[in-house]
Amino acid sequence: MKDFAVVGSGVGGSSIAALLSAKGFDVALFEKEPYLGGCSSSFSHKGYTYNTGATTLAGYEEGYIVKEIFDAIGFVPELIQTDPSIVIIQGAKTTPRYKDFERFFESVQTNYPHAKNREFWELVYDLNKEFYKQSGHYYANAGVFSKLKSLMSFLPLFLKFQKYLRVDAQSFIEDFFGGINAEYMQFLESQVLIVAQAPLKEINFFTAALALGYTFNDNHYVKGGFSLLFETLTQNVQEVHKKSEILQIVKRSDCFELHTAKKIYEAKNVILNSTVYESARLFTDANIKNYYKKYEKLNNHQSSFMLYMSIKSSKEFHHHYQIIGDEVIKNTLSKALFVSFSDAHDEKIAPKGIYSITASIHTDSRFWVDEANYKAQKKELEGILRKTILETLKIDEAEVLECFSATSKTFAHYINRSQLGGNAITMKNFLPFLPGNDTPIKNLYNVGDTVYAAQGWPGVMLGVKNLQRLLGV
Repeated sequence: MKDFAVVGSGVGGSSIAALLSAKGFDVALFEKEPYLGGCSSSFSHKGYTYNTGATTLAGYEEGYIVKEIFDAIGFVPELIQTDPSIVIIQGAKTTPRYKDFERFFESVQTNYPHAKNREFWELVYDLNKEFYKQSGHYYANAGVFSKLKSLMSFLPLFLKFQKYLRVDAQSFIEDFFGGINAEYMQFLESQVLIVAQAPLKEINFFTAALALGYTFNDNHYVKGGFSLLFETLTQNVQEVHKKSEILQIVKRSDCFELHTAKKIYEAKNVILNSTVYESARLFTDANIKNYYKKYEKLNNHQSSFMLYMSIKSSKEFHHHYQIIGDEVIKNTLSKALFVSFSDAHDEKIAPKGIYSITASIHTDSRFWVDEANYKAQKKELEGILRKTILETLKIDEAEVLECFSATSKTFAHYINRSQLGGNAITMKNFLPFLPGNDTPIKNLYNVGDTVYAAQGWPGVMLGVKNLQRLLGV
């Protein structure tokens, strides 16, 4: 019998499995697909390798949560620091998001001049730096008393930042600038959306500031693709079962039974790295099913449309671009397209002279349920995004070696998940309403981007650290 069974090998699942193994526990990690990482993995297709969804690693530097967890595991990833973290192209304006404040500020003031720009961006910079100095707060969700006690740990943080926690980001920005043109607001909105997974009007300004400020921290490109990172991260986990989908979990008096198509495993504790509002289907126990069903209302159906390309080019490209258009693109939720390139010297992911490209845009999973129009709809959007990338980044059509796409339906097929990006921390979905890393069911836990503390490497790793505390290990 295992001490812990971890279901799902995404950022949270792989990290907590590796951490518990490093602490001496006997752990089994289960993954449905042949690649570890879930929607943050990488895969091969027709001889080329692509990152599935996530393409950047944030939060790996001294004093930050990702490095803290990796250090506790004893894991040192193979990374390339990327600066600028992202290059934003909006019409004729190109704005690199450099880590150095003055270098970035010169660019933003040239493209979006405003008398209050320095005051605004210094506020974003300061809030970002101050937040990561905070410690001692944690979140428990197993019962009313434990939840109230944990919420008290956030009091110092709330008192320090309450001015920015109580107002939505759009209102704060409009009031701060005393008027801001639509183009500049879209510049801000598009950056916040890719990090916070929600528009400015739905989140508080503090969350927006962290989203806008992440580029002032170290950001990294992962050599060889994310699948290689997860393989190395979990190399000391006692058992890693790939192509092993957990079909059912049965709660017994002294353990859990985890059923695959071929075998039944037993574990004292179960940690789910599955989508919280879709986890009820895994269980037979009525109390557990009802616990997860109450979170089904959190499913906002937000997903991603992915475009994958390989090109042969002698040009030099940055690792990440965001292309902002004038109108919301058909069958999506956004005006902005996020485009990531493999490193020119990373021959683990692409041969010399060839770039692997992963591009994504927000969509709604309900846009992709019409079987009759699905293929035509997919082909149309694929063509729009392909044309946008080639024209904006001046890539010749003849340089394209491979191009294909994925919808929310594709992700549901491969990783049992159509909603992507996790649960955003919004004005309506904030503490104490977030699902937690612990549950009222003894020895049943959660990690990942649909529970505390939300999405992205730093957010999910905060959840891993929170779970470590709750487990007392």
